[in-house]
Amino acid sequence: MLENYFPVLLFVLIGLAVGVGPMVIGWLLAPNHPDSEKLSPYECGFEAFEDARMKFDVRYYLVAILFILFDLEIAFLFPWAIVLEEIGMFGFLAMVIFLGILVVGFVYEWMKGALEWE
Repeated sequence: MLENYFPVLLFVLIGLAVGVGPMVIGWLLAPNHPDSEKLSPYECGFEAFEDARMKFDVRYYLVAILFILFDLEIAFLFPWAIVLEEIGMFGFLAMVIFLGILVVGFVYEWMKGALEWE
């Protein structure tokens, strides 16, 4: 009865060996020579000079929202392009309306100057 589970056990053991083995080998063989630069926090390529709770410019968030917006658009465009023949004119018009709304949002953000950097 238990011999039926032997392949599962073997699979788990090999998976653990492949996953944990290189980490253990690296921990055992890697040189350990920490210095002040190696232990210092890295943040955007320069030294941290202010409080972690400092205010960020809102343009960072606007660009992030814009990225998510167009990432979402691409996520909808791929399946739509595949089934375009099946959904016909109704699907085409629905996607045109969807893209139109996204373009209006992009133009609004552009006109507000959110994409301009100093």
